[in-house]
Amino acid sequence: MRALFIGGTGIISSAITRQLAAQGCELYLLNRGNNNAKLPEGVRVIQADIHDEQQVAKLIEGLEFDVVADFIAFVPAQLERDYRLFKGKTKQFIFISSASAYQTPLSDYRITEGTLLANPYWEYSRNKIACEEYLIKQYREEGFPITIVRPSHTYDERFIPLGVHGSKGAWQVAKRMLEGKPVIIHGDGTSLWTMTHNTDFARGFIGLMGNIHAVGEAVHITSDESLTWNQIYESIASALGVKLNAVHVATDFLAACSTEDYRGGLLGDKANTVVFDNSKLKRLVPDFVATTRFDQGVKSTIEHILAHPELQVEDPEFDAWCDRVIDALDAARKAVLQQQA
Repeated sequence: MRALFIGGTGIISSAITRQLAAQGCELYLLNRGNNNAKLPEGVRVIQADIHDEQQVAKLIEGLEFDVVADFIAFVPAQLERDYRLFKGKTKQFIFISSASAYQTPLSDYRITEGTLLANPYWEYSRNKIACEEYLIKQYREEGFPITIVRPSHTYDERFIPLGVHGSKGAWQVAKRMLEGKPVIIHGDGTSLWTMTHNTDFARGFIGLMGNIHAVGEAVHITSDESLTWNQIYESIASALGVKLNAVHVATDFLAACSTEDYRGGLLGDKANTVVFDNSKLKRLVPDFVATTRFDQGVKSTIEHILAHPELQVEDPEFDAWCDRVIDALDAARKAVLQQQA
C-alpha cells in the first residue's frame, strides 16, 4: 500500500506512522519537517507547507496513492485545496474530523455515527462539521472517495489527558498534584468520558485504510471504556504516587472566568456524558479492540513525562488562575456560612 499523510507526527498520527512503518507500508509524510527527527526507518518525507498548493502539486506530480489522509485540516478551504490536489490521485481520502461534532447537548448519551452533528458551543466543531459537509458533497456529486474518521479524546506518551488545563498543556496540573495543591475538576466529576490511547486508535485507523467498505462512510474510533472524570483524575494521581486533592467547580463558572476556551472545550465537549457505540468500526475492522486500559496507559504516559524534563512545561499563569478560582469559591462558602450564623 502506498499512503500519503498530511502531517503524520501528531498525537494521533504518530502511532499510525509507526505501525504502518513496521508493516512495511510505502508511507510518505507531507509536512514542514519540524518534527521528523524521530521518524521510523523507511518513512519518506515530502518537505513542504501544505498551504503552498503550487509547490505541493509539483512535488507530488507523477505520484498516485492508495490512501491520502489529512490530519491537519480544520476548515473547508483546506479540504477544497486537498480536493484540487488529490482528485484522481488517490483511491481513498481520509479526513480526520472530531467526535466533538456530534450533537451537543446530546439527546441520547449513547453516540453512534447516526447521531446528528451540531455544536453551538465550539467553533472548532462547527468548522469540522462544515468540512464533512463539503466532502460529502464531493463524494455524492463527483465520486471523490472519502472516509471520515472522528476521534474523541486520544492521548499518547507526551501529553496527560485532562479536562481543565492551561494553554501550555497539562503538566502544571500534575505539578499541583505532586505539590499537594488542590486541582480543579469541572462539574461534580461524575459525567462519563472516554479516553483512547493512540496505539489503539492506530489499529482501528489502519483497518479502514484501503477498506472498500469504508469509502463513503463516517466512523468514530474510540475505546469502549467509560470513566468518570473523578476516576480519570484519581488514575493520574495514582500514577504520580500522590493523593488527589480535588475541588469541583461548575463548568459554567469556569467558562465565565477564564480566557481559555472552556465554553468550547468543556461545555461543547468534555462536560457532557458520552458513551461511544463502536459497532460500525468493528463491522468494518472485525479484529479491532482497544486493549489499553486508561489507568495502565496514563501510568506509561506519566513515567515517560517524568523521564523527559523537556515535556514538563510549567504554566505559572494557569497555576495562579487555579488558586484564584479555588480561593474565590472558598471565600463564597465562608460568606454564606457567616450570613447563616
